[in-house]
Amino acid sequence: MKSKTTILKGSNPVRSWILVDLSGKTLGRVATEIAAILMGKNKATFSYHRDDGDYVVAINAKDIVVTGKKLKQKVYYHHTAYTGNLNELSLKDLLKKDPRKVIELAVYGMLPKNHLRAKRMRRLKIFINAEHKYAEKLGK
Repeated sequence: MKSKTTILKGSNPVRSWILVDLSGKTLGRVATEIAAILMGKNKATFSYHRDDGDYVVAINAKDIVVTGKKLKQKVYYHHTAYTGNLNELSLKDLLKKDPRKVIELAVYGMLPKNHLRAKRMRRLKIFINAEHKYAEKLGK
């Protein structure tokens, strides 16, 4: 008896809302977990060409943890398109300025580099504290 691979047809996936508490979690490890949920890898019906991922609500972004000397050594670069205007910002400074941006950049870098990445990133909702406006969608 041959085993068959089933491929889902249709374009309306069933999406659920998943709450991820970032307090005390390591940045890279939680970013891979969030990226897998956004892609839909946690579902049995996963396939690379479909966008079946769920919504992710990440709370307590200010309490994220990094290991080693990353706070001082990790640098984010941004060029303004003007000559000589390459801006640098360390991880420590970016965490003070906007901790949501750190998580957003980490997850963005872990998603596949294709046309689905922007759609997947729109399903990621990051909040600095535990208060958020998606409680009714999470069922809480």
